[in-house]
Amino acid sequence: MATQQLVREASDLAQDSPRSPEARLGMKVEDLWDVMEPQLTPSEKFNACFESIPVSSFPYSESQVIEIRSDTSLADAVKILAENKILSAPVVDVDAPEDATWMDRYLGIVEFAGIVVWILHQSEPPSPRSPNSPSAVQLATNGMSRAIGPELLSPDDATVTSGSFFEVLTASEFYKSTKVRDISGSFRWAPFLALQKSNSFLTMMLLLSKYKMKSIPIVDLGEGKIDNIVTQSAVIHMLAECVGLQWFESWGTKTLSEVGLPLTSPNQMIKVHEDEPVLQAFKLMRKKKIGGLPVVEKETGKTVGNISLIDVQFLLTAPEIYREYRSITAKNFLTAVRSYLKEHDETSPIVNGMVTCTRRDTMKELILKLDSKRIHRVYVVDNTGNLEGVVTLRDIISRLVHEPRGYFGDFFDGFLPLPSNSRV
Repeated sequence: MATQQLVREASDLAQDSPRSPEARLGMKVEDLWDVMEPQLTPSEKFNACFESIPVSSFPYSESQVIEIRSDTSLADAVKILAENKILSAPVVDVDAPEDATWMDRYLGIVEFAGIVVWILHQSEPPSPRSPNSPSAVQLATNGMSRAIGPELLSPDDATVTSGSFFEVLTASEFYKSTKVRDISGSFRWAPFLALQKSNSFLTMMLLLSKYKMKSIPIVDLGEGKIDNIVTQSAVIHMLAECVGLQWFESWGTKTLSEVGLPLTSPNQMIKVHEDEPVLQAFKLMRKKKIGGLPVVEKETGKTVGNISLIDVQFLLTAPEIYREYRSITAKNFLTAVRSYLKEHDETSPIVNGMVTCTRRDTMKELILKLDSKRIHRVYVVDNTGNLEGVVTLRDIISRLVHEPRGYFGDFFDGFLPLPSNSRV
């Protein structure tokens, strides 16, 4: 009943004059929708509408356009990301000339997970021939009980770290003195994939869905700077503001089953057992390019919680909360973070556990739930509560648009992935 009431209220508001920049943007789609050729399928209509709107029309979000200077320490970079509740931020090269192009002005994107993985790689012994040699982290932390061995570097494994590891690490001079520019090897693009203001909504939505990008910088070529950053969450918020509009209702009233969701079955879902190291969860998220995963009991397979990529911040911003644990397993991580947030009266999806829905829920209900709770995924369950799949922000966007044959052409030329031997 609560969800239905929320939908009715949102629908009533949308019938009035647009109340937000996102709703006004929805009206642009509405105007285009009304004049589209009647022989077009709904999918073709969506593509045509979004292709006709430039990304410069997307509402500017000051909270999203946070930049980090290349001479910022890792400690301060983590603080900036955490305080602004963002996963990543573009890195500005402080040594770039004033008239530099955007390609020369920015080094790349720095993110929570990239910082953690980079730090842990520094704890590998310098040479396979001298496995007993102290690592960079071990030397920096002066007396840490043990270094993290080479087994951490296995893509399918992670070491169990002691509860005091991150507390010792974040107090070290190594952590405080290392600059963001020193970890430039962890950046995914060179410097990153960006759109120009003249690119279309369709291009943006395809990158956010099919191509698994969680955020896209929009650059102003004249200024050589980032003008806006559009995230998956921002697009879902835009859709939530369009409830009641004809084009949205024609699609939003369909159930998950009718639009082919969930895309991922229980057998295909990436998950971690509660007794596995929490680092394994974050490594899997980076490797599989996903934003979160469920934590399950080893014996029963029952889901006990959800860990998201942004939760990695708690390893660096509140390391003291694991002090009493012999190892930071996924279960211990969830327990410690939940206690910490409750003590500080902070709200977070990790406190409330998993948010669920059923295949009978409509896209409208799902979008409103994701937007109101500010989460990135909802788990699909059957009538008895058994897990049937997961629906992410990316999945929802992918149901609105499709990539025409040859659409991107040489669009990706000049954007180089990391070399195959890159460690992060």
